[in-house]
Amino acid sequence: MEETNSQIPLVKLGSQGFEVSRLGFGCGGLSGMLNAPLSHEEGISLLKEAFNRGITLFDTANLYGKDNHNEIMIGKLLKQLPREKVQLATKFGVYILEDGQFGVKGTPEYVRENCEASLKRLGVDYIDLYYQHRVDTSVPIEDTIGELKKLVDEGKIRYIGLSEANVDTIRRAHAVHPITAVQMEYSLWTREIEDEIIPLCRELGIGIVAYSPLGHGFFGGKAVVESLPNESVLAMHPRFTGENLDKNRLLYTQLANQAAKHSCTVPQLALAWLLHQGDDIIPIPGTTQLKNLESNIGALAVKLTQEDLKEISDAFPVDNVSGSREEDVLSKFSWKFANTPPKQ
Repeated sequence: MEETNSQIPLVKLGSQGFEVSRLGFGCGGLSGMLNAPLSHEEGISLLKEAFNRGITLFDTANLYGKDNHNEIMIGKLLKQLPREKVQLATKFGVYILEDGQFGVKGTPEYVRENCEASLKRLGVDYIDLYYQHRVDTSVPIEDTIGELKKLVDEGKIRYIGLSEANVDTIRRAHAVHPITAVQMEYSLWTREIEDEIIPLCRELGIGIVAYSPLGHGFFGGKAVVESLPNESVLAMHPRFTGENLDKNRLLYTQLANQAAKHSCTVPQLALAWLLHQGDDIIPIPGTTQLKNLESNIGALAVKLTQEDLKEISDAFPVDNVSGSREEDVLSKFSWKFANTPPKQ
């Protein structure tokens, strides 16, 4: 594996030759999805630190932040970095409704319109990895991927991804044009993709990008050792409220005991566990703080045996997690924060 620096190797994502850093950076939180948004200057400063330490995969979306705050920030960042050394991922297909909820759209015309707009905001000639953010079930996936294939042929995007897609959609999409990555929520407490999605992706040579690898901050201590940020959407999340939270705190304590055994922090252990699930799984933790960035990178140095992995899974049994994942509910409430202006 070629290295970007001594800390973070580059690995293949999917089977089309796309190389990314072993750990990516989920940028949505910089624009207020779960925390107070950072200014462009603050966000760029943190992302440059991530790049200097070897993180080269940056994941954004046209939806993140008021008036496309996040993509514009990333565009400013890219002017300060060597473009060829950055793997840029963005997404299309979710839009805000007047009541603050969201809709999805995957028509060919909408695909192209969104891509052109993202290219302009990002100030780039091409997007490395372009995801359909959520699948529009009213449009045949073959039509959506067909238009994405045209964008690949035109050089406007290099690789195609899907986010939160089911096995049938993935298989049908891949038959039209190779899918390079599927982005799914995956962590110690969200493991549904292990049953069908991961085996299918491995069969087809598709990489897995794991978003919320720290459980929306739970493994970083949110609502456990520190209070939730003001107005955080997590206050509405089933796993962070009431009796569910009380029960999940007990699991956190058991995981903390495992972390102490391995001389690392809880978030480092949770990330290390995920990294050990396979080189084809790329976590993209996000943060607004330098100390958390340093901690996340430190997870790459935590080595675990198969016995260790079993002990960790036993200490945090996914069947004992209280509260549903509620991906759609969380998303619905998250979108309203897209209309919260960033601090200047």
